[in-house]
Amino acid sequence: MQPWEFLESESRRDYGIFFTRIDQLKSPRTGHVLRRVVVEAPHWVNVVARTEDGQYILVRQIRHGIGAPSLEIPAGMVEPGEDPAVAAARELVEETGYESSSLRLLGEVFPNPAFQSNTCSIYLAEGCRLTREVRQDDSEDIQVELWAWPDLLAAVRSGEIRHALMIAALFYLIDAGEAPGFSQSVG
Repeated sequence: MQPWEFLESESRRDYGIFFTRIDQLKSPRTGHVLRRVVVEAPHWVNVVARTEDGQYILVRQIRHGIGAPSLEIPAGMVEPGEDPAVAAARELVEETGYESSSLRLLGEVFPNPAFQSNTCSIYLAEGCRLTREVRQDDSEDIQVELWAWPDLLAAVRSGEIRHALMIAALFYLIDAGEAPGFSQSVG
């Protein structure tokens, strides 16, 4: 399959945490020229965090896109020039107050390649211990919760957890053989 020919970007708008642009692209199959909106978002990190006694650290917070609370793993944006592993450790501490004894990359995904240009790195943080109070931004209202693995899976099955990037992170955990009851990769 051939990539579409880039013709030009019509405009670029700054929305603080991301930019949008409108690209004109030419289909190699039909020759038709189409306009497509692209969201230029920063690289993200998601952290599957496990305490020393095997509980999973989750955060519950209001998500304005759905206008409701969402149960998720700690996550955030990678600052310009920042190593994603450093960002993962930083986000874990900022959102939960927990620090990990080890941090390992599980995989990377495209959050939504239909219109977003960024990637999301998924990390496993093990041996997490509560070391400080949560430092929330003015725009955050986070509740930290500890969950057992069976309850976490049940929350995905019931629809209580519906964040696609979190579900992708749990797949990577299972595939790495790091989830309780799963000893080998699924692929």
